[in-house]
Amino acid sequence: MIVSSLLLLLVLGVPIAVAFALVVIANAEAWNIDPFSLAAMPFDTVSNFSLLAIPLFLLVGELMNRGGLVKQLTAVCDLFMSRIRAPMGHIMVMASALMGAITGSSVATVAAIGGTVGVEMRQRGYSKGYTAALNAASGLLGVLIPPSIPLILYGAIVGVSITNLFIASIVPGILTILVFSFIHSILSRRVLPDGKETLPASMAQERNDKTVNKGSVLVRALPALMLPILVLGGIYSGVFTATEAAAIAGVYALAVTVLTRQASAGDLKKILEHAALASAAILAIIAFTSIFNRAMILEQVPQSITEIATSFTGNPILFLLAINAALLLIGMFMETNAATLLMGPLLAPAAVNYGIDPVHFGVLLVTNIEIGLLTPPLAANLYVAQRTNEARLTEMFGYVMWFLLGSLLVLGMITFVPALTTWYQFL
Repeated sequence: MIVSSLLLLLVLGVPIAVAFALVVIANAEAWNIDPFSLAAMPFDTVSNFSLLAIPLFLLVGELMNRGGLVKQLTAVCDLFMSRIRAPMGHIMVMASALMGAITGSSVATVAAIGGTVGVEMRQRGYSKGYTAALNAASGLLGVLIPPSIPLILYGAIVGVSITNLFIASIVPGILTILVFSFIHSILSRRVLPDGKETLPASMAQERNDKTVNKGSVLVRALPALMLPILVLGGIYSGVFTATEAAAIAGVYALAVTVLTRQASAGDLKKILEHAALASAAILAIIAFTSIFNRAMILEQVPQSITEIATSFTGNPILFLLAINAALLLIGMFMETNAATLLMGPLLAPAAVNYGIDPVHFGVLLVTNIEIGLLTPPLAANLYVAQRTNEARLTEMFGYVMWFLLGSLLVLGMITFVPALTTWYQFL
């Protein structure tokens, strides 16, 4: 009843943060909850030090995109993949992974890479529909490749090490890269004339110049390449936390953008505005879902779910299959961050009761929900890729289905092979 009411409000178009708060207020009397006792909770929640990483990583993404650093990363990918058949599709996947390793946001990755790599893919003979489909699917790497904003949210609200979550998501991210690249290799034979990219004369000359000046391409891209190394290397070596890494990355990206004169003062103002607005939207959702989650705890909903799950089956595999089905459905109707904040605290206790590692379950939960970015009606990645690549949804669906199946394959591997996420515990 509670979840169905929430879903109804979301379907009716009520803003996500408002919908969470309304459900609690409307049921406060029935739940014997004093609304005034929850007044300070939104502020207390967003004051969590770990959540500071979200606006900082979003700022880094804006600086990367508008400061020209994304083009430098794309040039490096092109440098090493130019001899592979249908290279631009592989470049789309790899550039999305690199962007995800910096921003932690799927939608930001789709917008940034679609506006750079997507343009060149269309110039080389790919249809708008296929380009947009690959762009939308590759955007999932913005969530799977650490750092990941949904994983930060899960770790903060469930009480799991965010660093361990980042480490655990590395292998699933690599698997997704390999699966998407394999699918592209097959589909490119069908979507390209004679299965080969068409390279205009001007672009062919540029390619030749890049081949001769590989060193200069790497030197120009060195500041952009150092950023993911700085972020991930610092986190995994234990030098600084994920939040501190976000702060360092923000200062670094800002310094590189200013020193290389990639953005004017007006551009910097727009960058800060976009990052602030995106951060405010996410933090508002976090603030008001905290009220909803507290109400669920007071009503002992997590305990009830655990009891129902354990009475339904004592087999952890069957439990995970049921959870996968439920989360895939929820991901179709709820925004990724909101769904993570809602389902994490509700389902994590039941998973632990089955002996499932909370880190493994966190990666599983986020992977499930982020697949919803490709599945209507919400499907944020599809809509952003559609606009960025000037395509129609009907042109995209036939291709998106293949990448959706690839995502489900990776999900199945994560579900049935826990070592893919818990491997770091054996070191």
